[in-house]
Amino acid sequence: MRRTTASIGILGVAAALSLTACGSNNSSSPQAGSTSAASVTAACSLDNPPKSGAALPKQVNLGKTSGKVGVILPDTTSSTRYVQYDAPLLTKALKAAGITPDVQNAQGDKNKQASIAQSMIGEGVKVLIIDSIDAASGAGIEKEAQKAGVQVIDYDRVNLGGTAPYYVSFDNEDVGKLQAQTLLDCLKQQGVDSPKIIMMNGGTDVDNNAVLFQKGAHEVFDQNGTDIVAEQTVKGWDVANAAPAFNQALTAAGGQVDGVLAANDDIANAVIGVLKTNGLNGKVAVTGQDSAVLGLQNIVTGQQSMTVFKNVKLEANAAAQLAIALIAGKDPAAAGMQLTKFDDPQSPSHNIQALLLPAQVITQANVDDVVKAGALTTSQICKGIQSDCSKIGLQ
Repeated sequence: MRRTTASIGILGVAAALSLTACGSNNSSSPQAGSTSAASVTAACSLDNPPKSGAALPKQVNLGKTSGKVGVILPDTTSSTRYVQYDAPLLTKALKAAGITPDVQNAQGDKNKQASIAQSMIGEGVKVLIIDSIDAASGAGIEKEAQKAGVQVIDYDRVNLGGTAPYYVSFDNEDVGKLQAQTLLDCLKQQGVDSPKIIMMNGGTDVDNNAVLFQKGAHEVFDQNGTDIVAEQTVKGWDVANAAPAFNQALTAAGGQVDGVLAANDDIANAVIGVLKTNGLNGKVAVTGQDSAVLGLQNIVTGQQSMTVFKNVKLEANAAAQLAIALIAGKDPAAAGMQLTKFDDPQSPSHNIQALLLPAQVITQANVDDVVKAGALTTSQICKGIQSDCSKIGLQ
């Protein structure tokens, strides 16, 4: 039997009932016709979370080479991953191969992004790895690089309508599926079989990854007949817009929601802030992505249900290996890299070979996997929340 959805008022009228932790053995539910509502809790600890359908990449030994590789990252605001993960990992992986890396961040400025690219091309980089601010500006850079004979790898985000022949990222449609399925599984574990869901998409206006996250999530929700009561997009991945957008979605939903599919941890944190304002903190299941410190802390403290861990070490190493192969004049596929055809809907003639990587679901049950992967330390995650970490065995 489906538990009655908690009625959540915009002015902070929360269901005043006891919380049932995700993973609890409490199987009680309201009797048919009952007018009382059962609360949902954000805390989730799945023993068998959904698994990615993508395969781990093969590690290819290409030896050392020489040359300069330019890396342009988009910003420091849409996600903390670019500072915490990508920049140091790409630098380390390229240096280990004997390559001189030039890793810079465009700080969300398309003019700065173009200026960095022009400077790198002028300084003789052999390969340009670009995670662009948006597809149009990225495509423009790719055309300039192509004229100069510089090979380009689209990193993390593909530039639709561009000219880059290679793309390294995670299987982003799969990421959306993992978010949606985990959200449903966490709610089902609490007895909520027909939940009301709000979708908080990322920058679908600027980022094809966000489009793929949304597509994957919708596929799971559609297959399960899920009731999506409202859907909003945080344009440009601008976190400042996330709380107002969620307030609009909550209003459109009539104040009734069991779970929120938030595209990443920063959007999830903004959602949590609105829930706090309304006295609902921890009473709505919330997804995330990136496994940043803030997202993991929200999971440990029971305010967020899950996040997606994209082991950027895999992505950085894959991009570095591809750059090494290109500089050395080796065919990446012949060298053993698992490339697949990736379609560009904006340009059918744009032939892209993609290396797509698997992501992993993180709940309270396996936060330590992020530590084991070397992405963060326990002390970083548990700073200021040591007692909460101890409760879930994270020491």
